[in-house]
Amino acid sequence: MLPWVVRRTRLPLLVLRCVACPSDRATVGDGRFRVNANGKLLDVWLLVNCLSCDRTGKLTVHDRVPVRSLAPRLLAGYSANSPSLAAQVLLDPLTARRNRYALDWDGCWELRAPAVPDSPWPLRVMVTFDDPVPLRPDRLIGLGLGVSRDEIARRVKIDIPPNRRTKQDFSFLLISP
Repeated sequence: MLPWVVRRTRLPLLVLRCVACPSDRATVGDGRFRVNANGKLLDVWLLVNCLSCDRTGKLTVHDRVPVRSLAPRLLAGYSANSPSLAAQVLLDPLTARRNRYALDWDGCWELRAPAVPDSPWPLRVMVTFDDPVPLRPDRLIGLGLGVSRDEIARRVKIDIPPNRRTKQDFSFLLISP
């Protein structure tokens, strides 16, 4: 079995309309949080910057939550602007849905694939995802093998739809040329 690994190289861009310019791309930059206390309630936002005009916007992480409902470790991470916590919040589907943004993964990932050996055939390849990068299996296989979609259709046997995005690990069988 030949292992392939998909890794995130940087955080994805946000597809999010800017209120000041016609741009629809934003970045979290260095992952800063803003924590605002109002009595016993907290608001937490992740700050994002427009790529065109550099205007700062806010993504709601927590809205009017009691201070005691947040774990001390989590609150300390927000206060210290933890980069790993910023990545976790950005990749959270609930945060994306609440703030109405999508993620643009173009150029944010890499494929680590060893060379295909000459034998034995057929060859089973296991693809694992270190991060939830949504990719089409046919594009990934084409990149890893350096072949066209037509050749993928002839030489690859796969149990999932090859033209639908997936974030889940999968395997495929490569048949000899």
